[in-house]
Amino acid sequence: MPYGPLERPRRSSGTAEFVLPANQQNWSRLGFASVNIYSQVGLITLVGLESKNGILVVEFANKLQEQGRDKLHAIVEACGTRLRPILMTSVATVSGHFLLMSVTGPDAEARNSIGRILVPGMVIGTFFTLFVVAAIYLFLAKNHSKDRERRGEAPPETEERKLQPALA
Repeated sequence: MPYGPLERPRRSSGTAEFVLPANQQNWSRLGFASVNIYSQVGLITLVGLESKNGILVVEFANKLQEQGRDKLHAIVEACGTRLRPILMTSVATVSGHFLLMSVTGPDAEARNSIGRILVPGMVIGTFFTLFVVAAIYLFLAKNHSKDRERRGEAPPETEERKLQPALA
């Protein structure tokens, strides 16, 4: 393992790399929010939440591969299994910060900046976590079945393999 414990977060941080440049550079040019200390706090929160979601999917897919599934079935099952926690995090963040986008009054600029960064960023980041990170995982992830063959371990028995001798 050339990267040690940093390999999984590095692979799953693709979500943050897609969302961060889109928000930081273009939002102020489009007139949505200025890049101030409040929007930077929102960006850090956004990067942290989306990285956490990506790490959940990648780590679960790796565990499924170690149990004997191939990469495609592992990532599809990981996205399906982790869909509920990812959506719960995203919906809670979006609903909690949605009202900040329309706040008026004193210090409204600070609240608007955080809301205008987090709400669209979480929506876009959730899509990227479920689809783009999964696609990147198929290309970059290690195939754990080859490691098992190299060590001389037999693949774990599935239900089909357990039933076949009984039927024969």
